Amino acid sequence: MIEDRPRLAPDAVHRIVLRDENAFTSHPFLGGLWQVANGDIVAAFMQAGCSYASGEGISHDIITMGKRRMVSIRSTDGGKTWNPASLTPIFETPEPADFALPVDPDDRPLNPEPDADILMVSGAAPALLIPDARPWMRISVNGGRSWRKPLRLPMFNLASVSGHGSVARRADGLWLCAMTAASADAWRRRPVLYGSWDGEDWNFLSFITPPQWDDEVDAPVSGTPRFWSHRHMYPRPLVLRDGRILMALRCQRSPTGAFWTELFESRDGGRTFAFLNRVNDWGAPGHLVELSDGRILCVYGYRLAPQGIRYRLSPDGGASWGSEMILRDDGGSWDLGYPRAIEIAPGRVLAVYYMNCARDPIQANGGVRHIAATEFSV
Repeated sequence: MIEDRPRLAPDAVHRIVLRDENAFTSHPFLGGLWQVANGDIVAAFMQAGCSYASGEGISHDIITMGKRRMVSIRSTDGGKTWNPASLTPIFETPEPADFALPVDPDDRPLNPEPDADILMVSGAAPALLIPDARPWMRISVNGGRSWRKPLRLPMFNLASVSGHGSVARRADGLWLCAMTAASADAWRRRPVLYGSWDGEDWNFLSFITPPQWDDEVDAPVSGTPRFWSHRHMYPRPLVLRDGRILMALRCQRSPTGAFWTELFESRDGGRTFAFLNRVNDWGAPGHLVELSDGRILCVYGYRLAPQGIRYRLSPDGGASWGSEMILRDDGGSWDLGYPRAIEIAPGRVLAVYYMNCARDPIQANGGVRHIAATEFSV
């Protein structure tokens, strides 16, 4: 069944989270978005110094391979304003000299019961989705006010593993971390799932896609794997209240627009997954939220003109998806997206993403890359 044409969300309110004209500030999808125990909202994202003098200075290969950091910022009023003074560094690359040190001995173990103030982020050093990518994780047990020392996650004989901040928790307390494994040359990718009971000892749990799907990509011709065609990467898990696990995956023929979100499902706690459906025509990576009324929200960046942020809703646990809704379509180029979203009140959602605007007075293949937020009703 073909849905109605995409239409603008009627009550979307846009705000700036952080804008720095001397930095490429981006990718909350790789960091996080949480509402913690005291009601504060914490967002984490990437930042790297750059010049907007030309499009060359904001090349992703240059930005990714240079010095950059993951930081968090806090809002105390439900996402209406964000305090720059609350910026907290989480991780830097090149990695700090004490990266491999053990966790501080006075850090208490993670509570086996659900704890709203436990935040987890993960990434890769020295960079994502390259031949020598090695996964790391940091954990906060106080709502992001401080972070434990970084942990190395084991490789389990995989050539390359990259974390994407994709952490969820099963009802029995097992923490899940979804990541992307790559071949030794990084041209082939396959999403994987790790599990841990205590946040420190992580073990391989499963592959998310069938092995034969790794080969459904054209042979590389030139350039880097980062901007090639890849079937599945950037896994994002959602543990539903009924116990099923949905996994959103990014698929691409071109990262500047021709990419989409596919959905896989596990009915056995993440041990096995099966293809469920394709969420949209174009737009990825997708972030999933189970709303208080049981509907599933998938929000994603849209890199074809008019560029911006969009979402779809599923009324039946991800089995089908409604018409596409446009949160905004004022992007200045394809270089935007990577959202996170949370439900801040019944039927009211906050999405955080990176954006560049067509009307920005500073232009370098689009406007200044900054973190923006949109509050909207569903």
